[in-house]
Amino acid sequence: MATIKDVARQAGVSVTTVSHVINGTRHVSDEGRARVEAAVRNLGYVPSAIARSLKSNHTRTLGMLIPNSSNPYFAEVVHSVENRCFGAGYNLILCNTHDEAHRQGSYLQVLAERRIDGLIVVSTGQDATLARQLEGLGVPTVLVDREIEVPEQPCDLVETAHRQGGVLATRHLLWLGHRRIACIGGPAGLAPSEQRIAGWRDALAEAGVGADADGLLWHGDFTSQGGYEAMQAVLASARAPTAVFVGNDLMAIGALCAAHERGLRVPEALSVVGFDDIELAAFTSPPLTTVAQPKQQIGALAVDMLLERIDGARRERRQVLLQPELRLRASTAVLAAAGAPVAAARGRPLPPIPA
Repeated sequence: MATIKDVARQAGVSVTTVSHVINGTRHVSDEGRARVEAAVRNLGYVPSAIARSLKSNHTRTLGMLIPNSSNPYFAEVVHSVENRCFGAGYNLILCNTHDEAHRQGSYLQVLAERRIDGLIVVSTGQDATLARQLEGLGVPTVLVDREIEVPEQPCDLVETAHRQGGVLATRHLLWLGHRRIACIGGPAGLAPSEQRIAGWRDALAEAGVGADADGLLWHGDFTSQGGYEAMQAVLASARAPTAVFVGNDLMAIGALCAAHERGLRVPEALSVVGFDDIELAAFTSPPLTTVAQPKQQIGALAVDMLLERIDGARRERRQVLLQPELRLRASTAVLAAAGAPVAAARGRPLPPIPA
């Protein structure tokens, strides 16, 4: 591999002159610059990013931790982050923690060694040492989607109002006339999961039908298989619900599969609402009604908040709570009386929820 000394020797100039041409730190004559650039091309010389970062104290590289790269929600957020980084002249190192605390800690050490300028973290949610690790890392950090369970958030934070999303989903089902509404929540103890479940409870209580909510709650693991298995349990219960709010779209896809295997038509026999609005949600059968997170905004805002801290434009911590929206599709319908036809929920006025 060619070195900067090789370039200088072939160009007939000093190493210092080569450095000035490559880094643009001082004027070099047109002739000298041309010889250096020709030597760089001929030798295939690639400047050391590490050496340059030691001089400038910046690598123009950001790190990002996500808990599950197979989940389309995280993939869509990463896509937005990458686009924003590229537009700002930054590279992105992506690490998948598989929701494992020890892997998360190991990747944080790797990123520290790579001298990243900033970090975006979607935490595992099960690592009590994360706050201390981030403090020891000593780089600007933005938490996305999941808070850290400490008295005061140590970093910037951008997330969706998960609890409000649970309320939106459940109110929609109540508005359609459903009263026995089950919930397939995500992992117990994970903040977004618990907040969405809390929103489901809030809406049921608001409508005066929350007394037996505990008997209508199941948990999955935010995967399609988890949603499939949870829906099988829901449908095997003594009093099956007429509607289900599912804690994310991947689980909702699994739930739709389980309902289909049982011969239940959605939404005629069962209404289903998901959460996230991943791209696949519009292509399920039937297309999935879901609570949309503003994924593009989340990714772009996380990068912008990070660059503010890196550039010294802001020092105080900032927390941003984005509002979700309901996406109405064909997986929800008006609850019909026995023998009455079922009307699709989209595009027709419905009576308010009875008091």
